[in-house]
Amino acid sequence: MGGQPRLILASASPRRKALLEQAGYAFEVRPAEGAEQPPAAGECPADYARRSAELKAESVSDAAPEALVLGADTVVAIGDEVLGKPTDAADACRMVGRLSGRSHWVHSGIAAAFAGRVLRSEVVSTEVWFRSLSSEEVAAYVETGEPFDKAGAYGIQGRGALLVERICGCYFAVVGLPLSRTHQLLAAASELITAGNGAFQC
Repeated sequence: MGGQPRLILASASPRRKALLEQAGYAFEVRPAEGAEQPPAAGECPADYARRSAELKAESVSDAAPEALVLGADTVVAIGDEVLGKPTDAADACRMVGRLSGRSHWVHSGIAAAFAGRVLRSEVVSTEVWFRSLSSEEVAAYVETGEPFDKAGAYGIQGRGALLVERICGCYFAVVGLPLSRTHQLLAAASELITAGNGAFQC
């Protein structure tokens, strides 16, 4: 990004970091501390994912106004019910058990901020189907420890792939960062900054 502001990823997720590196970006990681909030009353999961990504991007952009900041958040939902990160093994078993034999949605919000303002944001939604799982399979997966730092208690890029029957949409959005849409979003934000419209809210 010659002549462009440096890029900051406002996320502590190692999966988002790896994906952004895979896409060839040079960036630094600066997690958005305290920016996560619960869903608002009546807020649909897709809107929540987008708002959360915006809050993360804005939070870090306030502290680094000269940088282009990428915020992201991934929300797993059954209908309008958001499944967050499990609190313990029993909670992880409950979540994975609920996903067994049915479809659910993964909403990945992404946002680009500059000078404390969001320039671009959107949400990419993917439908995921789990095969029917026995209680023994659920327990064995939870015992791997993989579910505990992941929304919905599974990681499609890891052993959780064995639980997934099929998806409809962007695989990378389920991992945590829809690469193609993120690339387009960052390019559009960079154009705004170059044009001198960095403070314009779109």
